[in-house]
Amino acid sequence: MAQNRRLNDPQTLTGQSIVDDLGVTPLINAGGPNTKHSGSRPRLEAIEAMEAMSEVFVDMDELLLAAGERIAEITGNEAATITSGASGGLVVQAAAAMAKDDPERITQLPITDGMPSELIIQRGHRFVYDHLYLAPGSSFVEVGRPTDSTIEEIEQAIGPNTAALIHLESPYKETFGVPLPELAELAHAHGLPVLADCASMLPPRENLSKYTAQGADLVSFSGGKAVRGPQSTGFLIGKPEWVEFARLNNAPNPGVTRAQKVSKEEIAGLLAALEAFVSVDEEAETKHYRDQMNFIIDQITEIPGITAEIQHNYDHYIPHAVVTFGNDWRGPDYSEITARLKAGSPRIYAAFDYRPNPNHMWIDPLNLQDGEVEIVAEQLRKILIEAASGG
Repeated sequence: MAQNRRLNDPQTLTGQSIVDDLGVTPLINAGGPNTKHSGSRPRLEAIEAMEAMSEVFVDMDELLLAAGERIAEITGNEAATITSGASGGLVVQAAAAMAKDDPERITQLPITDGMPSELIIQRGHRFVYDHLYLAPGSSFVEVGRPTDSTIEEIEQAIGPNTAALIHLESPYKETFGVPLPELAELAHAHGLPVLADCASMLPPRENLSKYTAQGADLVSFSGGKAVRGPQSTGFLIGKPEWVEFARLNNAPNPGVTRAQKVSKEEIAGLLAALEAFVSVDEEAETKHYRDQMNFIIDQITEIPGITAEIQHNYDHYIPHAVVTFGNDWRGPDYSEITARLKAGSPRIYAAFDYRPNPNHMWIDPLNLQDGEVEIVAEQLRKILIEAASGG
């Protein structure tokens, strides 16, 4: 059987040649940094740093300590450490809350005998990835209702087996539950940490220090997404004591998080991406995205049964072209429209609201490359016109 060596030929190697060689059909990512659809496109600075870092060997503990200090400096925080994505950060947060810096407890996890292991979470803050908090052996104590909680309910749930309180910042969760500053005040009065998941809350760049200023002890961010570092990286920022607990409970140390390794190349790539990310003119970046989304809206705004507008708010971290189907829309629903886009040629990934009774879909410009805005606008217009006419 002949061996295909196309991946080893630098003269012909391209992203297209790789997927062609593997028989995989690429897509235009107009739905944002969704991991299932490849996350985000790493910055050139990140790729160059990764290649350069491949040339040297280091003691990983020393590298992680130095990288953490650099991230803290870049983000304006007291301390930081690196994780395997924001999701890996959740596992590390929970392990740190239970085992702290006790070597025996660290190696004991996920067996939690003899240590507090309950994490209090508001029902309105439950989300699809929160089970990662349970990976090191912890358990949830749920409080309140899906739409609200009270500080009194949370305080009543605190007991001798409580290890931490969880807080979520995520699209469509802004008004659910007790605000972070109040939660942190309560937690600290009981000697407990607040573990915050803020994976997708960048930009705005001010969020890099906002949640720690509001009292969170450990905050998990993605190193991919809008930062555009390696997709498999993330970082924790927070109080020095809790960041150190997190580092001790994390790879490359033996323990429940051993599988969550981050290579030296990925660490360098994340640092380079973060440095580039914070140096960007956010106002100019926002204008660029807004102009792109205005172009798409102009192509579809007159289609009957829909409204199209730019939204840039808590739920949409950068300007998005949001399509809402009105009561007079007679075509298929959002999931069918996005499925038709993905089944087309070229394939286009767009996003829609996954909550019960979704009310809109959107185009996210983060990953759109030169010439792709026009393609997305043309395909979306074609599919919406066909759908509006009963096609």
